[in-house]
Amino acid sequence: MIRTRFAPSPTGYMHAGGVRTALFAYLIAKQSNGKFILRIEDTDQNRLVKDSVDHIIRTLNSLGINYDEGPDIDGPYGPYRQSQRLEIYHQWAIKLLNQGRAYADLTTQEELNQFRNLAKENKRPFLFRDYRPTTKNQWQVGQPLRFLSNPKPYFWHDEVMGDLSAGPEAVDDFILIKSDGYPTYNFAHIVDDYLMKCSHVIRSNEFIASVPKFLNLYEALDIEKPLLVTLPPIMNDNGNKKLSKRDGAKDILEYMNAGYLKDALLNFLVTLGWNDGSTQEIFSIQEITEKFDIHRIQKSGAKFDQKRLDWMNAQYIKKLSDDQLLELLQPFWPKSTNNFPPDYLLKVAKIFQDRIRYGQEISELSSYFFEDQLINLDLIFQDKQLKNLPKDILINLLQVSEQELKATPFDQNLMTKLNQLLVQTNQKPNILFSLIRIATTQSPHSPGLSDTMQILGQETCLRRIADTIKELKK
Repeated sequence: MIRTRFAPSPTGYMHAGGVRTALFAYLIAKQSNGKFILRIEDTDQNRLVKDSVDHIIRTLNSLGINYDEGPDIDGPYGPYRQSQRLEIYHQWAIKLLNQGRAYADLTTQEELNQFRNLAKENKRPFLFRDYRPTTKNQWQVGQPLRFLSNPKPYFWHDEVMGDLSAGPEAVDDFILIKSDGYPTYNFAHIVDDYLMKCSHVIRSNEFIASVPKFLNLYEALDIEKPLLVTLPPIMNDNGNKKLSKRDGAKDILEYMNAGYLKDALLNFLVTLGWNDGSTQEIFSIQEITEKFDIHRIQKSGAKFDQKRLDWMNAQYIKKLSDDQLLELLQPFWPKSTNNFPPDYLLKVAKIFQDRIRYGQEISELSSYFFEDQLINLDLIFQDKQLKNLPKDILINLLQVSEQELKATPFDQNLMTKLNQLLVQTNQKPNILFSLIRIATTQSPHSPGLSDTMQILGQETCLRRIADTIKELKK
């Protein structure tokens, strides 16, 4: 059976890199009716962040990346928190001790610094195995336990990166059990992947340099390695640096809380470093699951393009039903919407459906539909076309418009009346329509003027035009 795992450290929120790793592992398992596991690697007690495990679970559940076994779902190979598996790691550590493949490391920090300096003086890379203790000490919990490596060249195959190799200089003695009794990642994940029968190990490319050490440990433990699937890095917007929390990578839940859709986020993340060989960009979840192929994962880094994410999310918003659209926008309406009926909200939502990139945008974009805005004449005086017109002409244009619109039903024929106003005033749309738009919305941009005015209604539009005329006269 295909069994994959996502094994994050609970050290903070989940950004794009971690979620993509989980998504790829999930897809590999689901394509083959296999099992997808969530394992919490919490052995570095100094870096743990409170509530991080709950945050990881909430993120995966929110995106529909559902795991079959995990810390909150019983399975045959639990527990699924490494901090609850210490006895298991100690048993495997003793196995290595009995084989002569591990030793107690009583090296002090001062001695370690001396070894590093000595290697530097000799212009050699520092390898701990060059300074192994000559005397054997009986290991006990509370002391670091170090793996005794067997340096040699390695050749291995990665499902993404292809055939790789490294010389014996890549193999070194490394810590298995720390002085606090917790295992290191290098040791624990190998034991867990074997005991949990993981068929694939999907992880980022930062671990490639450590694979020879892992291979050495697989051999010492006499276990078969799983298939290795190394993902390309996700780069920042400029493509010149790996995306990281330190450099502003956002929590994926932050995107969802801002009104990005689950399916759009999954679509975007899966195409960071993968494509199906076509020019298709928008995939349904079913298409992603059917078409995903680890051999089409690219080797080079994939740029996290925020503009592309915004575009992609907008494509999904355009396809929402009326009920889905209102559900998306419900948390983001201006507070003043409480006094407006649902059918009015739907009209406003529909007029922006083809314009918004994510739900949160509706708050600022739609505010003038729910309350009068402070009149800002700078919008007129700084407009590229309007700023060259004398004030009396601006007033006259608004007065003529006001008089004509008083006798005009605000229905599907409103656009015809607006076009007639262009002829009557001998003005171009970018002058007359811009002036009316600013007067009625206090915004230089809006959806179609006629549609906007129909939703606002005749009374509101005429009142706002009249108020603008008063301000101009002042």
